[in-house]
Amino acid sequence: MFVPFSVRDFLDRAETVYADRVALFDEPDQPATPLPQLTWREVGEFARRQAAKLDELGIAPGDRVAVVSQNSARLLTSLFGVPGWGRVLVPINFRLSVEEIRYIVNHSGARVLYVDPELADALADVECEFRFVLGADDDLYAAPGAEPKPWAHDEAATATINYTSGTTARPKGVQITHRNIWTNTVMMGLHLGVSDRDVYLHTLPLFHCNGWGMPFVTSGFGVPQVLLRKVDGLEILRRVERYGVTLMCAAPAVVSAVLDALPQWEGEVPGRDRVRVVCAGAPPPTKTIVRMSQELGWEFIQIYGLTETSPLLTVNRSRPEWDDLTDEERAAKLVRAGAPAIGIRVQTDPEGEVIAQGNHVLEGYWEQPEESAAALAGGWFHTGDGGVIDDEGYLTISDRKKDVIITGGENVSSIEVEDCLFSHPEVAEVAVIGVPSEKWGETIKALVVRTPGGTADEAALIAWCKARLAGYKAPTSVEFREVLDRTATGKLQKFKLRAPYWEGRDRAVN
Repeated sequence: MFVPFSVRDFLDRAETVYADRVALFDEPDQPATPLPQLTWREVGEFARRQAAKLDELGIAPGDRVAVVSQNSARLLTSLFGVPGWGRVLVPINFRLSVEEIRYIVNHSGARVLYVDPELADALADVECEFRFVLGADDDLYAAPGAEPKPWAHDEAATATINYTSGTTARPKGVQITHRNIWTNTVMMGLHLGVSDRDVYLHTLPLFHCNGWGMPFVTSGFGVPQVLLRKVDGLEILRRVERYGVTLMCAAPAVVSAVLDALPQWEGEVPGRDRVRVVCAGAPPPTKTIVRMSQELGWEFIQIYGLTETSPLLTVNRSRPEWDDLTDEERAAKLVRAGAPAIGIRVQTDPEGEVIAQGNHVLEGYWEQPEESAAALAGGWFHTGDGGVIDDEGYLTISDRKKDVIITGGENVSSIEVEDCLFSHPEVAEVAVIGVPSEKWGETIKALVVRTPGGTADEAALIAWCKARLAGYKAPTSVEFREVLDRTATGKLQKFKLRAPYWEGRDRAVN
């Protein structure tokens, strides 16, 4: 028997098994009136009313529906209400410029645009056939009790188009199918041990690869979900305590925000020996993993993937064999990207690029056949990341392939140098880049944000690295910054950081 996969499968189970359980705790501090605590029955009703409204507008299966919003219950239900009845959801990064958002709306061919009230004025000139402000529920949903037209599930159909914020000038629209979402969801649930006893906190933006698929994972198990609109370390601790949170996903910067907020927290740390934090977006420094274990008592789980892979490729979770290791020794193992998830094949090509195969690798890039063919050449997805697979089968990401610094003929991983600098007690943030050198071709520059009150100077930080790394890996210069700009998911866009140093040159490498 063959039954096509659909994103609705996860909502259908939640409604069937957990109908009267509280499903969503909406963000209370938002410009729209928060939805009340919704049960799974009510989430299903909102999703059907949303789909029925799209029927009324003449939005057909396959048509695109874009949404620009911070985390909210209305955004989360759209992950079911739009693709669950055959349309394609286009979640857009709310931190993008107006022109970038306009480009995505136009490039995707979206017929409907949902906008967060906080962004309504700024995006007033972004044209779309139908436009709604989230929170204007009489416009957003059909009448109570309305039922959408049936849709014959098609697992090969595109469910979402997620635009990447990577290293290209224009974002690419990643086509994620129902099958991609389904297989990613099941693998996440297995590897993270999700159960109906969990409580999930959405610290991760839902627009980012559909919240890594976690809304689907947790819905299938009837897990109560707490929506967080803006990342704040102290507020995360409050919600862990108030709702009994057991699971969250976060970039390293979010983990750092929680650790930085600890001195302001009164009483015992909430969630000790209970909370699991799934980390991705950038390899964290080992000291962050140690601090999480020692100061928070939360479990650290590392995953690696990309928007193009829905995103799960590898998982690194502490094993019984590591129980007798020190925190530092365990952190050194956990900092690796991890071993392939079930059903995923990962290897490196002769140039050291990480390539992968699996059922949740993208269908292609929307309206970009040449980019799609290049990314999927030879039947493998080419990640653009450089990496090494060790004897235990664990992948370590050495760098964005194009960001490897070649100085004097030696390859240097910027991540390795960053990890060394992060171990200095007065370094809060760091990015390591290659800059032109007449003698070496490229040389290593560190862009550093000091901790409050930190006084370490350039010479001290260079000496720190030379004492811990091969001499050629140490920075030759250090530039101090007040802040390092990041994407909404905590990634440093190094091509932007490098650009000023390579200005006027034909190539950005030497």
